[in-house]
Amino acid sequence: MKKSQTNPLYNMEIEGEEAKLKINKAYCIGYSGRDKEKTWMHIKELTEIGVPEPNEVPSLYPVGVRTVTQFESIEVIGDQTSGEAEIVLIFGDSLREAYITVGSDHTDRSLETVDINKSKQVCDKPFAAKAWKIDSILQYWDQLVLSSEMMVNGQWCKYQENTISSIISLEEIKDFLEKKQVALTNSIVFSGTVPLLDGFKYGERFRAALFDPITNDTISIEYEVTDIAVKEEA
Repeated sequence: MKKSQTNPLYNMEIEGEEAKLKINKAYCIGYSGRDKEKTWMHIKELTEIGVPEPNEVPSLYPVGVRTVTQFESIEVIGDQTSGEAEIVLIFGDSLREAYITVGSDHTDRSLETVDINKSKQVCDKPFAAKAWKIDSILQYWDQLVLSSEMMVNGQWCKYQENTISSIISLEEIKDFLEKKQVALTNSIVFSGTVPLLDGFKYGERFRAALFDPITNDTISIEYEVTDIAVKEEA
């Protein structure tokens, strides 16, 4: 008899209260810059290094729900993977239960030149165990600050920092998901990132933060990146 998989419940702290959220579906939204001209300029830059041009902007990439994680370490194959700080939307049993947190769309950059969706699928997607209700920050959404740092050769370096006004608005995100017929209940959506400060880097640790300048509150994650590929002898 075929056994059905039971998706785990994720422990979350939501504005000071403990909650358990069920996640049945996971998605990443790519090319979600609000300035469409800059987004297409970035796409052209990527095509020059072999990344295929998307069929549409924004683009939707479903990923396995088992890739989302709250562990403090992930395992990858190869030394060309990297994280990106993302605003992450989580929806509960109803659309009234809508939350925002921070996560990382960790991606295999070498595989990205072959198949973007596969490059996302092969890497875990860490997200924070803390969230805010979307209704609580909706009035000043664009003022939230998304940032990240990467540890390279034992030294932390700034990787990203910008307000999420550089990402398409929440209304556009929801309209796009509706257009793609995404059922939002019990789903997690990695909904966009901000520009890199100095191009792609690869490191041994990654941390990301979402900062609320009105309440002075921060949601953050940090995780270790371990390459488990078998090394060839010299």
